[in-house]
Amino acid sequence: QVQLVESGGGLVQPGGSLRLSCAVSENIGSFDRMAWYRQAPGKQREFVAAITSGGSTYYSDPVKGRFTISRDSAKNTVYLQMNSLKPEDTAVYYCHVRRRSATYWGQGTQVTVSS
Repeated sequence: QVQLVESGGGLVQPGGSLRLSCAVSENIGSFDRMAWYRQAPGKQREFVAAITSGGSTYYSDPVKGRFTISRDSAKNTVYLQMNSLKPEDTAVYYCHVRRRSATYWGQGTQVTVSS
């Protein structure tokens, strides 16, 4: 069973930055796609950013230009650098990986943007 462990969440003021990490228990080169999703209270889980095995990246419109997804194959870790944070970015952020038809989720890390 693939295990994903997110870290790096916390409380930050508007305009601040955070970097989330997702440590994967297997070689991340074996996954087709790695992504971050988020879920705010009372809302559905939504896509944030993704990176494919080929290195292509994709972002949702609300985070484009502010967030950056990356990976470190040596550490089997996926990152989400979040800059210029806004109160509406407050949510639990989840790591997600896909290998063929199998998908796996992390347990989530809370990000709160508030003054």
